[in-house]
Amino acid sequence: MRPRVAIVNSKSFGRFTDAISRLASRCIVDQIEVSKNVSGKELAEKLSGYHFVVASVTPRYGEEFFKSNADVVMILRHGIGLDNVDLKAAEEHGVKIVAIPGYKERDAVAEHTVALMLSALRRVAEANDAVRKGGWQERAKFVSRNISSLTVGIVGFGNIGSKVAEILRKGFGSKVIAYDPYVHEEKMRALGVAQVTSIIELMAKSDIVTLHTNLSPETYHIISRETLMGARRGIIVVNTARGELIDQDALVEAIEKGIVSAAALDVVENEPIGLEHPLLKYSNVVITPHIAAYTLESLAAMDETIVEAIFNYLEKKPIEGIVVDPVKCRNLTLR
Repeated sequence: MRPRVAIVNSKSFGRFTDAISRLASRCIVDQIEVSKNVSGKELAEKLSGYHFVVASVTPRYGEEFFKSNADVVMILRHGIGLDNVDLKAAEEHGVKIVAIPGYKERDAVAEHTVALMLSALRRVAEANDAVRKGGWQERAKFVSRNISSLTVGIVGFGNIGSKVAEILRKGFGSKVIAYDPYVHEEKMRALGVAQVTSIIELMAKSDIVTLHTNLSPETYHIISRETLMGARRGIIVVNTARGELIDQDALVEAIEKGIVSAAALDVVENEPIGLEHPLLKYSNVVITPHIAAYTLESLAAMDETIVEAIFNYLEKKPIEGIVVDPVKCRNLTLR
């Protein structure tokens, strides 16, 4: 018998590389689709007999899943975020958890962030729509600002946030400030970035705010009604991290009141979204379908990490990107 790998709800894994065929040379590989709201018990039954799970942003792997499934020995997140995996439960039940190291997505996500930022600032989507409707002569209403003359606030100064800062400082000469209580001021200063001590201060001083922090109880709705109502009027909000960092109702209110002049989002709370989503009615909101990491280079690096992690597990070698490595791990049992 060979180990079994389940690729769950991932449309991108192996699509542009030979990752699936490489896995299939040593494992039985199946692609599985489940509802994002599937219960832990039902998910456990669905993945019965599988040893490795290549996981996407959905569904959630919670306590009930780990209690009800005794076969999975490792979950490998095809991405950085692990907010849909109960890490404590995984450790308690002896399941290893692997995520893509942030540096492998760094350039792709940072570049998409800046693309969204400029699109919102220069109203690219709105101007394109005007031309397609015969409104070329309306161009005067699209007068904007140079990003070099603006202050950009960064929330989260890790791999991606620091790369965005580097692009803005070295490429455009923008003034950049950042809020991250876990990063020392010296790291920011080395890139010409000024540290602020609170999200309230950052929002009040920024023309554009961009989010690059992990989702946690601490950061859930970090962009709240309070922070938005205290923001500099006309602020642009950019998010390529997690949709749940923004209180959607508060964002809608801020747009309606003119506090937020535009939003550019690659992630939205409770994604994927449908045509009825309230943010879609605003012409000054740009939304892309969680594609910031979708470059050939980034996807190839992500796929390679997953394949090598599984092979290294089988060969008892060190695993890159391991986040949870229980002292007492489950044993892989072939049946």
